[in-house]
Amino acid sequence: MATNPSWILRSYPSGMPRAENWILEDRPIPSAAGGALLVKTLWLSVDPYMRGRISPAKNYAAGFQVGDMMRGGGIGEVVTSESAEFMPGDLVMSDYFGWQPYSVIDATSAKLVTTTDAPMQSALSYLGMPGLTAYFALLKTGHPKPGETVLISAASGAVGQIAGQIARIKGFDPVAVAGSDEKLAWCKELGYRTGVNHRASTNLVADVAGACPKGVDVFIDNTAGPIHDAAMLNLNTFGRVVVVGTMALADRLEQPDIGLRHLRRTLITRARISGFLLDDHDSEYATALGDLLLWYKQGLLQTREDVAEGIEAVPHAFIRMLKGENFGKQLVKL
Repeated sequence: MATNPSWILRSYPSGMPRAENWILEDRPIPSAAGGALLVKTLWLSVDPYMRGRISPAKNYAAGFQVGDMMRGGGIGEVVTSESAEFMPGDLVMSDYFGWQPYSVIDATSAKLVTTTDAPMQSALSYLGMPGLTAYFALLKTGHPKPGETVLISAASGAVGQIAGQIARIKGFDPVAVAGSDEKLAWCKELGYRTGVNHRASTNLVADVAGACPKGVDVFIDNTAGPIHDAAMLNLNTFGRVVVVGTMALADRLEQPDIGLRHLRRTLITRARISGFLLDDHDSEYATALGDLLLWYKQGLLQTREDVAEGIEAVPHAFIRMLKGENFGKQLVKL
């Protein structure tokens, strides 16, 4: 390839992002220098957290400016290495891949990817950020006890499908909230006891109550919005709410989140509501990855992937993921 088509942020979204917020610009293939790696992209990951990075609103991570090239998680093959730790031909992952076929990444951000135990792309799924998020949000922040009911929103997504299986493995009572009957069927195949189709529901509070007759002990919140409200109104005394994501707000991120206020409910239940960021657990990644890989080898973890093809598909894959149209972990294969 003589050129390196790259996705550039053209404008901040107003509401739900649209393809017109980006422009595909031909750029030259860059050169690696000063300890960096030139990497040919094989897989790109698009994830809900990236919505906050294309907004001028304050966020926990630095955002993209208009005119910036988009970056995110990816896996690729080293073409040129200016680092003694990597050689051409190595497979590496990093959170700093450009939305482009060839990227220069700092060697300090790169990690070797092996394919001896699991498929390459698993490093972006159950052996990567989504799997680690599910593991720590559930076990370290939610702290369920055996037999407790764990309600999980976006249950068939990249994080939810792993969280539900960990709950099953550990002897909890997982209940799914997902956007279609097909997705709920997949959740039940993974070990969720039952679930709620939030798109078909006319009374989410009652439907969650029906699915959780003993109430909700732990809520893994990947969405915010009305699902959060329904969970709060079914929360048990000393319940725990772990706010992992706010995907339901993707079309109004720049506006106040107007909804029910649950302070009275929080007071009565003495609930603990915790925001969750994966980086807070980086010292424990090795232990978690060891558990996740063991469960995979034992046949206890299954996942689905939703794979788009080609560099042209990246923003479209990102948007459909934000709309909940993906089924499983959303990836782009180059």
